Amino acid sequence: MKVLPQDLVPGCLLIKDVMGKTVYPIIPKNTVIEPIHIKVLNDFQVPYVEVASRLVSGDSYDAKEVDPNEVENEETMVKDRSQSSHAFFDYYVHAVKETKLMFENWEKHPQLDIKNIRQLISPLVAKGEESIKSILELHHYNEKQNYYYHHMVAIAVISAFIANKLKYEKSERLQIALAAFLSDAGMVKEGSHVYKKDDVLSEAEYERIQNHPILSYRMIEHEPYLSKNIKLAVLQHHERLDGSGYPLGIHNDKLHPYAKIIAVSDMFHAMTSERNYRKKQSPFKVIEEMMKDQLGKLDMKVVEALVQSIVYFSNGTKVRLTNNDIGEIVFIDDKHPTRPMVKKESSQEIIHLVHNQNLYIEEILNS
Repeated sequence: MKVLPQDLVPGCLLIKDVMGKTVYPIIPKNTVIEPIHIKVLNDFQVPYVEVASRLVSGDSYDAKEVDPNEVENEETMVKDRSQSSHAFFDYYVHAVKETKLMFENWEKHPQLDIKNIRQLISPLVAKGEESIKSILELHHYNEKQNYYYHHMVAIAVISAFIANKLKYEKSERLQIALAAFLSDAGMVKEGSHVYKKDDVLSEAEYERIQNHPILSYRMIEHEPYLSKNIKLAVLQHHERLDGSGYPLGIHNDKLHPYAKIIAVSDMFHAMTSERNYRKKQSPFKVIEEMMKDQLGKLDMKVVEALVQSIVYFSNGTKVRLTNNDIGEIVFIDDKHPTRPMVKKESSQEIIHLVHNQNLYIEEILNS
């Protein structure tokens, strides 16, 4: 929907770049609006912006839409999101909002409604499997103050997406998604002062957090409608192949395949998300770090399934780099698939990302 900058509220999600006279956006799409953005838009006298019809909190956003016929010199609008993407966002923010309500209820009465949870995540997972673009945009939707609710929902979507790439049947993909969603439910027993802390955890707090897989497991241990596979995956989702994980320090041969998928999803979303104490990172940078730093810890078959899905671009794909340069991919090196050669749109200069290790692809602009 097209609205005036003065009608924006914090939590609005931009669904189209706000362009100025420069070659890169004043504010890029998928930005969650904060007060500083509203000030910038007014300072630049931007006539209107395009935002989603829901806030990232899941609440409806009711504002008067701008009539394009009343906007002078309006450019032809290009739909850079499909109807499927819009539907996914609507499902996603609804799921996050409901998850927050569940979490708050669990603080008083730690009893799960498994049927309700299945109904909540099932359509979202189905939508997420339709497009890698939805997976790549998940981290943009995150709200720092509500990180854990976003995380629970996002890793369910990512886990099912990876499971689909690994040829799991639909029924198993939903089980994996359900296990991913429930894997952090035990955080509720640590208290909001720990899981909502806006600073780096102390050593004592980190040790407490490492206990949450056990707490999550105990919340679902006696649920008759959850399989043993789901319960094991919840308990083991922070374990590592080399035994360096927690809470039990078990090794590869004892790790459930579902847990290996959730481990990758959990790390990927956590590292790409904005946190109170850490900036979000490019998904492509995170993938590189996971492949290099998590060798022997994460299941590389699972990581590779994510890599092959994310690095799906071809020559001619338009991308934005982390320095906001926009360009077109002109050559892909099979040995370094996340670091192709990019021709800058502004100067036609060729940038070889292999030789510019401080630069990463931030976002794919077309597919």
